[in-house]
Amino acid sequence: MLTDYLRDALFTAAWFGLMTGVWLGWAQEDPPRRWRGWLGAGSVLGIACALGFGAATGLNWGLDSALEGKYQWFGVLVTVEVVLAGGGCWWLARTRRSRWMAWWVAVVVAAHFLPLGWMLDDASIAVAGVVQLVALGALVPRLRRTKRTTSALVGAVMGGTLLAYALITAAVTLPVLLSS
Repeated sequence: MLTDYLRDALFTAAWFGLMTGVWLGWAQEDPPRRWRGWLGAGSVLGIACALGFGAATGLNWGLDSALEGKYQWFGVLVTVEVVLAGGGCWWLARTRRSRWMAWWVAVVVAAHFLPLGWMLDDASIAVAGVVQLVALGALVPRLRRTKRTTSALVGAVMGGTLLAYALITAAVTLPVLLSS
């Protein structure tokens, strides 16, 4: 497995599946027409991961978690993430740059995976965050060349990476789950 904590792996697959639907849903704000079917299919697959692994998480809730004794710090991390994302979006709206909101929120989300990987004792989450940050940085020149919202490209990058992570976690975790 990617972590020694089965419950955390199950929850991460479920949560990343759910967030796949959120990000690919946001990408549907303004996508090229040919992307729509792929975005919808990815959303459905993400929601299926969320439901299946959400149920598995519930059935295995009694297992250990790397967050034991760190729940308050997890709360601080999430609070900081929400304040940074919301504050940045407020500033972007006030400065008439609201088309960059999806990109900004994605940067905050990807950056929060770095300390989250440490909290969950799972370096693969931090690696996912680094991959997302690099991809988001690489998108900037392309995003600057257009007046469209950033949501289609950003949502596809975030949703695609989260879905890939959820599916990899599922593939690695399912044999462990089925053997226990």
